[in-house]
Amino acid sequence: MRTQSPGEQPGLQRRLSVSDAVVIGLGSMIGAGIFAALGPAAAAAGSGLLVGLAVAAVVAYCNATSSARLAAQYPQSGGTYVYGRERLGAFWGYLAGWSFVVGKTASCAAMALTVGAYVWPAYANAVAAAAVVALTAVNYRGVQKSALLTRVIVAIVLAVLALVVVVSLSSGQADTGRLEIGTDITVGGVLQAGGLLFFAFAGYARIATLGEEVRDPARTIPRAIPLALGITLVVYTVVAVAALAVLGADRLGSASAPLADTVRAAGAGWLVPVVQIGAAVAALGSLLALVLGVSRTTLAMARDRHLPNALAAVHPRFKTPHRAELAVAAVVIVVATTADVRGAIGFSSFGVLLYYAIANASAWTLTPAQGRPQRIVPVIGVAGCAVLAFALPLTSVIAGVVVIAIGALLYGLRRTRAGRAAAR
Repeated sequence: MRTQSPGEQPGLQRRLSVSDAVVIGLGSMIGAGIFAALGPAAAAAGSGLLVGLAVAAVVAYCNATSSARLAAQYPQSGGTYVYGRERLGAFWGYLAGWSFVVGKTASCAAMALTVGAYVWPAYANAVAAAAVVALTAVNYRGVQKSALLTRVIVAIVLAVLALVVVVSLSSGQADTGRLEIGTDITVGGVLQAGGLLFFAFAGYARIATLGEEVRDPARTIPRAIPLALGITLVVYTVVAVAALAVLGADRLGSASAPLADTVRAAGAGWLVPVVQIGAAVAALGSLLALVLGVSRTTLAMARDRHLPNALAAVHPRFKTPHRAELAVAAVVIVVATTADVRGAIGFSSFGVLLYYAIANASAWTLTPAQGRPQRIVPVIGVAGCAVLAFALPLTSVIAGVVVIAIGALLYGLRRTRAGRAAAR
């Protein structure tokens, strides 16, 4: 048996199968985004909502393909932080990790606040904090327990969405004429809708960041990521068609709770509480998977001392990055009690799009023997990420640029201090 050297960090255990990885990806993607993002996206794109969904799906496919090939080559915790470091250099890996951690921490806060808004609106912040504590406790005890809970959550959410689609499309209020693209469509509106809807697609990163806990990663990850993305795209398309057919683009764009308004307009008021419960459960599923992904990237960055090295600890019994999980939970609780949900979503999208731009650039450098995707895939991925990022609302773009610049400055200061120390 191989013994661990004194200075070597303990590794995580490979426990996840293909189905486990797909479920974790689905739990990340089929989450609160489908319950909340359709309204803002319809407001931006109008009758071009489905075009915006297609744009987001194309960019997500390129990102997923690049991520899958890279994850098979580098089956370690950390995702694009590892890929950027290995393929492009230390700075680009760091920038990817920084973008992911800060962007997805904001996303964790948004999901926690969504739980609070649906479960107990008057005490949304308190419920958000409680949700973070509860799900961190699940993650702390092992990734297999997290995968099991995610499987239950995904089943509930899919059942609720199926009810919404069947009831809506079978009602007398459904009109396929509302699916037609009108004169209100604009390029800018479609791209902004694509950027907003991308927020709901980005969960396949969770599969890649769990690379150190997946069995046979060279086979499992390239299969799990496209499967999870394909299932999600089908679900999102069917749900968007149902909502558009019942409400139309204008009413959908002004809806604060799009799917609840859809079933209400379809004459199924009895289904509204079920949709509300489904939204809360979906947000919990997203939060569960998000904390998993952020903590694993934090672990990888801490191993390289871009973050405090104490966060690189792995629990001796549960084999989880327990300190990283606790640190992430603490930050999310603080953000969830101070941030605005819409702002958190926009900021998260900007950071994650930058993260995937680096993933695509990294995939470009792979050789055919290393499983490089067709050249057009990372090219479209990089261009698509850049366009969607800067098509987001201006406040989100400004906030994203400032925080990313702060991260780059911290990296430069750290390198300068290290250089001075080495010269002494």
